[in-house]
Amino acid sequence: MLQQMSPEYQLAADIAGFTHDPYRFVRFVFPWGSGDLEGESGPDVWQTDVLKAIGQGTLSVAEALRVAVVSGHGIGKTALTAWIILWAMSTRPHLAGVVTANTKAQLNDKSWRELSVWHKRAINQRWFKWTATKFYQADHPETWFVSAVPWSKEKPEAFAGLHAEHVLMIFDEASAVDNCIWETAEGAMTTKGAIWLVLGNPTRNSGRFYECFGRYKHRWITRQIDSRQAKKANKAQLDQWVSDYGEDSDFVRVRVRGVFPRAGSNQLISSEAVSAARGKHIIEQAFIHAPKIMALDVARHGDDQSALAIRQGLYCFPLKAWRIPDLMRLADLVAQEYAEENPDALFVDAGGMGLGVIDRLRQLHIPVFPVDFGGSPLDAQKFFNKRAEMWWGVRDWLDSGGVLPDDEELCTDLTSPEYSYSGDKGQIQLEKKGDMKKRGLASPDKGDALAMTFAKPVFKRSDYSKNYIAEQKSSLWDDDD
Repeated sequence: MLQQMSPEYQLAADIAGFTHDPYRFVRFVFPWGSGDLEGESGPDVWQTDVLKAIGQGTLSVAEALRVAVVSGHGIGKTALTAWIILWAMSTRPHLAGVVTANTKAQLNDKSWRELSVWHKRAINQRWFKWTATKFYQADHPETWFVSAVPWSKEKPEAFAGLHAEHVLMIFDEASAVDNCIWETAEGAMTTKGAIWLVLGNPTRNSGRFYECFGRYKHRWITRQIDSRQAKKANKAQLDQWVSDYGEDSDFVRVRVRGVFPRAGSNQLISSEAVSAARGKHIIEQAFIHAPKIMALDVARHGDDQSALAIRQGLYCFPLKAWRIPDLMRLADLVAQEYAEENPDALFVDAGGMGLGVIDRLRQLHIPVFPVDFGGSPLDAQKFFNKRAEMWWGVRDWLDSGGVLPDDEELCTDLTSPEYSYSGDKGQIQLEKKGDMKKRGLASPDKGDALAMTFAKPVFKRSDYSKNYIAEQKSSLWDDDD
């Protein structure tokens, strides 16, 4: 008579049967329909498809398995990542794995946190332990684990060949992971049966994630998911985006349809739009009715310049720029311009050195509106920060017929920054100045000054108010030398 298996041995035997079937593993180990999964019947249709594709791919151990999933926003990719980690750790003894994401925050707050949530739900949770950086088998912490590793171009070696019989590599929000990390990770794929899973929104039309669906498509099992097909996605929000931006807009392509943006569309302001606006003739009657807005971008470094822009409706006046380290002198120059132009509003960059200029202008009784480029935008759902929102304002203004001065430096500034969509919320995010300089581009000082004229809505003051302020300003400069 055969001796009856212990419950623990039986559980191990059952789970071992899912070595090539992650879908059945997910259905088996989690308490679908009860507890905090009450009302949940199991994986979504698209998740089921990916899980089954991975299972079929693992039946052949002659080479590494590569799976790439691109999608719109909010479909449940992070949950799928957690399931794959738990399945691989549960069915592959002494597995070595690495998980990374586009940012450290995404890795810690999203990917790794989601793993913790599903680990606690799993029927075999006692097999494993979880820390802030490592998920490991309780009895073999040094040889059976998956690590959470923020990627760094300076330290790509963490993604080199993993020395184990079983290997797992996962890139979450893979579109933003630098190409050098992808190239280094190739070393891990020399292990037969290794699994490489990359997932993300199609935020960039270049790079290795993009190429998974193009020139290297033959090497990958690929899936493209429209968010409207996913049961977890916010359908009302998706429909609103389609209504606002259009089905074939890049915004909807990236955030809803899971389709990469068109070639060149990551340039925020097109060269064509700038060329059409540069030096174009406009009669005064077309803009004189609009409020006059002045904005100052203050230089942060020795190789940058402070730039002053004035925009009135569709017309941008010729900009002025100074390389003056003395903030008091800069403030005095701006105050003179303010008295001469009598704008309806003056916006000044409040970051870095700008606070000193703001303080001096206020001492001169000039009303100033500080602008924090990294601050909250008016439309926080669409834009990552204030800078992105203001620059998008320039883009819309040019599309509406805005006229630029014949200024080569300004035109270069406007066409230099690229944009993408932030990984966690899908907001429009402008390329950082530091990243632009790495591409050999100068800080877009004049472009920032023009962008600041879109910081907030401005209304034209009454003639009475303007005459009164002009009188005050003229008295202010009686002693000016």
